[in-house]
Amino acid sequence: MTKLGFQLYSARNFPPLSDVLKKLSAAGYAHVEGFGGIYGAMDDAALKALRSDLDANNLTMPTGHFGLDMLEGEPQKALNIAKILGIQAIYCPYLLPDQRPSDAAGWLSFGKRLQDAAKPFRDAGLAFGWHNHDFEFVKLDDGSTPQDQIFAGGPELEWEADIAWIIRGKADPFEWIERYASRITAVHVKDIAPAGENTDEDGWADVGQGTVDWKGLVDVLKKTAVKYYVVEHDNPKDVDQLITRSIASFNTY
Repeated sequence: MTKLGFQLYSARNFPPLSDVLKKLSAAGYAHVEGFGGIYGAMDDAALKALRSDLDANNLTMPTGHFGLDMLEGEPQKALNIAKILGIQAIYCPYLLPDQRPSDAAGWLSFGKRLQDAAKPFRDAGLAFGWHNHDFEFVKLDDGSTPQDQIFAGGPELEWEADIAWIIRGKADPFEWIERYASRITAVHVKDIAPAGENTDEDGWADVGQGTVDWKGLVDVLKKTAVKYYVVEHDNPKDVDQLITRSIASFNTY
């Protein structure tokens, strides 16, 4: 059975984190994914305490999101966080709207920027990649997409494919999985509620409760380079239900 992870961003509104880790462990999750809002401001003592909490719950943190500011401006800080927490793969998660290029050349340049930012992490033996949202799949004037240009500019970039965001970007996830199968090393497992439902959760759903064909997707993803499956829900109203329902559904795929 494929081991399942959980993006801790999903539980950011349900502190304390120590309780969330206990619930994840009890539900059968094997690992978690961190993000800057958790460890970005932690000193070594706090990082080691978090590592101890993970260990006590038989959880690992093999993947983590790090903002571009830290990756480029404070790579040693990011490397230290990764070393203490045991992170093996780093994914840059987002680009603010006012920082996004407007044409293919700009996105190609951004891909090169990510490729350059990856060097100290690759040199340290870590994997490095990009995590998508929906804006990367909106066609540019030349007919290409930001996602294509990012990968053209960063030939060694890995991909944490957020399938539900691909769908929200009005693209076909099966087509994209096939196109970049060798790049996909992690996948965000999240679901989209039927149209008009779960408006108080931004239209997202617990895994298995929505419209995304996760059974079909998992079958196809098995043929890629994926190592990590990570449950995510951007705005859940019931984190306990998210934790238990999502892994129960995933275990049937």
